[in-house]
Amino acid sequence: MDNVNLIVGWKEWIVLPELSIPAIKAKIDTGAATSSLHAFNIEYFKKNGFKYVKFEVHPLQGNKRINRYCIAPLIDSRYVRSSSGEERIRPVIKTLICISNTQWEIELNLTNRDSMGMRMLIGREALAGKMLVNPNHKFLHGKTNTKKIKELYRMKI
Repeated sequence: MDNVNLIVGWKEWIVLPELSIPAIKAKIDTGAATSSLHAFNIEYFKKNGFKYVKFEVHPLQGNKRINRYCIAPLIDSRYVRSSSGEERIRPVIKTLICISNTQWEIELNLTNRDSMGMRMLIGREALAGKMLVNPNHKFLHGKTNTKKIKELYRMKI
């Protein structure tokens, strides 16, 4: 077994600090190879000869008031098969993920996940050597309640 640092439940609250997302609920999915982040208004552009992608994220399911505008270097565009079997090309970025006090870099493909139950999916490639999943549990690293969400996103109460 690899040097596993973390045991997680089948869903966890995580942080994406480089995208200014202080809390997002993620499904840990060993059935998916890649990780996906809910994104919309995805646009490609070049700056100083490098490819980038800009996009928006509603990090909380059912809450369109909280919005993050993100820019990240585009590392690839790949065909990804959705859970419904449909294959589409998606932009891929790299970013830091933090769970509890553990952080590492993962690849994320960007797609609209409005119809899905969670805004983010963490797949096998991001899990490998980092996490073991206990499917009988969720939020082993703490729940993020409404008050904490309001603090993190600096919302008015």
